[in-house]
Amino acid sequence: MPHTTLAQDHEELYDPLAARRYFAKFDRITGHLPRVAGMLESDRLLARHELRALAAYVATLGRTFRALSLKYLMTGRTAGPLPGRMAFDRHESGFPVFRELLFMANDAQNAAQHLPGLPSEQELKDQMIRQILGELSVPTRLQFSLSQRLYYEALGAGGLFWARNDPLFLWLGEDGGRRRWFLHWAVYDSQTNLPVIYLMELEDTGRTPLPRDSRRWPQVQAHLMSQSLAGLKLVTVATGFDKDFDDLHPKVLKRLHLGPMYSASFTLQSGPLGKVLAEAAAPEGEDWALAWTLEELEASDTVTERTGWFGSTERQVFALDPFGQHGPETGATRTRRMVILPKRPYQVLADRAPPGFAQVRKFVVGAGGQVVSYRQ
Repeated sequence: MPHTTLAQDHEELYDPLAARRYFAKFDRITGHLPRVAGMLESDRLLARHELRALAAYVATLGRTFRALSLKYLMTGRTAGPLPGRMAFDRHESGFPVFRELLFMANDAQNAAQHLPGLPSEQELKDQMIRQILGELSVPTRLQFSLSQRLYYEALGAGGLFWARNDPLFLWLGEDGGRRRWFLHWAVYDSQTNLPVIYLMELEDTGRTPLPRDSRRWPQVQAHLMSQSLAGLKLVTVATGFDKDFDDLHPKVLKRLHLGPMYSASFTLQSGPLGKVLAEAAAPEGEDWALAWTLEELEASDTVTERTGWFGSTERQVFALDPFGQHGPETGATRTRRMVILPKRPYQVLADRAPPGFAQVRKFVVGAGGQVVSYRQ
């Protein structure tokens, strides 16, 4: 069993087999996400440019998990403080805790210093063979050195999901003389221990195109990152942006929460999904479920607001779902909840039909990685 840390909702993976199963599970799950995202595009829940941005973040997230699996490959097999034990949020998210990504970012800064001091991969493998044949012993220390070399090489290669992934832009054309931009950014939220992706479409009425504006673009990036908190409502984020930038007009803002991940082997669940996974008793590799939440906020109108003595500017009026039970409370136009899970847990979920899941869209992973969507 995993070892409990001082934080009751956090747990450390101290057993090497458990650590490998954990990372193998995430490798399998992230492999399904592009198919699910593609189905959302087919249903016009995501535009093509949004799909590409999401796919890029999913790819970086997969590389991050693979890098962490290398870092902790020898967990429980070597004496001493290294490689340590990876901590994950066993209750709220199922994902690694926020500090793991901070440590990884620090390791990435020092990767160039560590690599020259480590033998090459081939040299380490040659030394392993000599120890196995000559000393008839397991080359644990050499295996650890190789795992760390591969870890630092993965960090040096880049393309990882960090705690902060600053905004990037895409030109969408012009509409009525206004430049249209698509911005996307992502964070690993420190409160929920979940990756959160933001997608925004805006109109630009400034003199200089936003990405070439040395005054506005750095301010936009800083503003958006400072407001990227899962606890803030989308309408709060969009309204604050609209007020702080008179010549930038947010028209669509989406936020995608990837997770929580539920697993009968690793996480504690007190709700319906926990009972579903327990009853399903699925084999290793199929005992999981991943929740997605997509929040959408759209501007439905504009109003003119005075600024100073003689100026005026356009402000957005954002639509909150008038038919949704909690529309004004969530601060979104729509909130779509989804779950991805293998076939066996889905069959139990369909049989039990727990309250609150009728409107949750289900993406069921079948044989060969095929994904099928069920709306009820």
